[in-house]
Amino acid sequence: MNAAERRGLWLGFLGVAIFALTLPMTRLSVGTPEAPLMSGVFVALGRAAVAAALSAVFLLATRAPLPRREDWWPLVLTSAGVVFGFPLFTSVAMRYVEAVHASVIVGVLPLATALVGALLHRQRPSAGFWACAILGSALVVAFALLRSGPGVQLHLADVLLLLAMACAAVGYAYGARLSQRMRAEHVICWALVIATPLTLPLAWWTRPAVALPASAWWGFAYVSLFSMWIGFFAWYRGLALGGTVRVSQVQLVQPFMSMLFAVPLLGERLDLVTLGFALGVIATVFLGRRMPVRPAARSAPSLSPAMEPR
Repeated sequence: MNAAERRGLWLGFLGVAIFALTLPMTRLSVGTPEAPLMSGVFVALGRAAVAAALSAVFLLATRAPLPRREDWWPLVLTSAGVVFGFPLFTSVAMRYVEAVHASVIVGVLPLATALVGALLHRQRPSAGFWACAILGSALVVAFALLRSGPGVQLHLADVLLLLAMACAAVGYAYGARLSQRMRAEHVICWALVIATPLTLPLAWWTRPAVALPASAWWGFAYVSLFSMWIGFFAWYRGLALGGTVRVSQVQLVQPFMSMLFAVPLLGERLDLVTLGFALGVIATVFLGRRMPVRPAARSAPSLSPAMEPR
């Protein structure tokens, strides 16, 4: 492993540490069904609007060039994944599930990110990789069914969390690809700015109409400044330096960190069943990351540098 890859892994870990607080802080903002606070839609779109304002200032201050014509569509996909999809689905879901529970559901995100990255860069995952992906997904669904109560059904919140995971994987992969030819900070800033015509009016329309406790606003401030903005500076730069497939495995620690943060912040309980499923999901992800992922054709040199061996 060279110096760039090591730096990429450390930046990836910093990004993951910031993201690990996202679920607990979102829960702090939206409240519970018994004591609702902010709406999930406002938290998702409001945090994007706040981060977009900061992004506009940053782009002007750094004299960022306009994205090239071929970069606009990947930017739209990045925005759809990490500005709209993941924040919206998680924010709505977090009112109905505890952060500890949600951490298990999104535990397969590293594998999903690696899979999307492999497909995007025209690589061919092995049968072992697919087996681990299926096993990890099955564990997540089994956990959700176990926690859903009587009857065999997935809670709507679990479905939303799975959709959020898919959106994040797409946004991470396309953002990492863009970070090869743009500054990593500019990638998330442009993704936020182009979404402003939707996020700003919708956030204003769904803003809270009643006074809320300070803790809800502190949670909102964190997801706006750190989860939606600063965390991506480190994360996309880490993916660009170390490669999407390699650095995405740093996300293995995110479920555990989210759980540990949720206990003191929200007073949640970490039981052995939840811990066992989290370990099982992380084990499948870890094994899947070690399975070979080969180029799909002889045109491998055209792959993005982030996916090439260093």
